Amino acid sequence: MDDMNHKVSDLIIRIKNASRARRREIVVDNLRINKAICKVLVDLGFLEEAKTDTKDGKKVLVARIKYYKREPVLNDVKVVSKPSLRIYAGASNVSGIQRRGKVTAVLSTSRGIMTGQDAVKRKIGGEVLFKIW
Repeated sequence: MDDMNHKVSDLIIRIKNASRARRREIVVDNLRINKAICKVLVDLGFLEEAKTDTKDGKKVLVARIKYYKREPVLNDVKVVSKPSLRIYAGASNVSGIQRRGKVTAVLSTSRGIMTGQDAVKRKIGGEVLFKIW
């Protein structure tokens, strides 16, 4: 699956655009990577929930965007790794990518998709998929 990062970028940009347009939810392909990223975003508090649903006989993932006082919790995202340029970070470098408390990096590691903080705690690095704040 060489275009994995296209899927990541697609999901992230859809969430960003939907929150800017004040949409309640987005519908994306039901892929393992999308589920893993949505789970991390639910844990971080950017999404309310992400659940599998069936639309037109096809399994899809429905993600509900979280709002606080009618404003989307998500301010912005930046896709870091692209198919043309993959960005990797060791456990020691992850802290430099994230600004404390403000920006959270989301990594694809050998132990799955996780936040930069989790990767540092577990002393593992990986591909930096995107930053979110």
